[in-house]
Amino acid sequence: MKKNVLIIFVVVAGLIVLGWMVLRRSGGGAQHAAGLRPAPDFSLTDLAGRALRLSDYRGKVVILDFWATWCEPCKLEIPHLVELQNTYSAQGLQVLGVSMDDSEPPVREFQQQFKMNYPVAVGTSKLADQYGGILGLPITFVLDRQGRIVSRHIGATNPSVFEAEIQKLF
Repeated sequence: MKKNVLIIFVVVAGLIVLGWMVLRRSGGGAQHAAGLRPAPDFSLTDLAGRALRLSDYRGKVVILDFWATWCEPCKLEIPHLVELQNTYSAQGLQVLGVSMDDSEPPVREFQQQFKMNYPVAVGTSKLADQYGGILGLPITFVLDRQGRIVSRHIGATNPSVFEAEIQKLF
């Protein structure tokens, strides 16, 4: 009996990993908006104690990343977001990170460890609901300069996918 349960567990875990790899290779489960809709505005306090309002970034291309410190795919993706912020900020890109952790201390430690060079705030369940529910992480939205959702990516996404999308929006 225990052997059967172990076999089932290994098979299911393998299928999950395989699915994640396929999504990652194909662009992370990107969903492109058929009719561009405005991204829900929000106001949070970032880890530096400043107000973080999405509407303050109108006029910029925004990558809005929902993530968590315990999320392994997030740990793979965040260094690429740091690099995109470095490379494209002068052209009008702004990456924003919304952690879905329960408290700020692990987020602050993670931000320092990963040298996150963009605003990071701890999100709320209300905010997650406004974005259609954040049921898995990471979930990343690309917004145009008017604050409209251009695409949504579920799971870790190849940075070249983000790069291609934001270059079209510059």
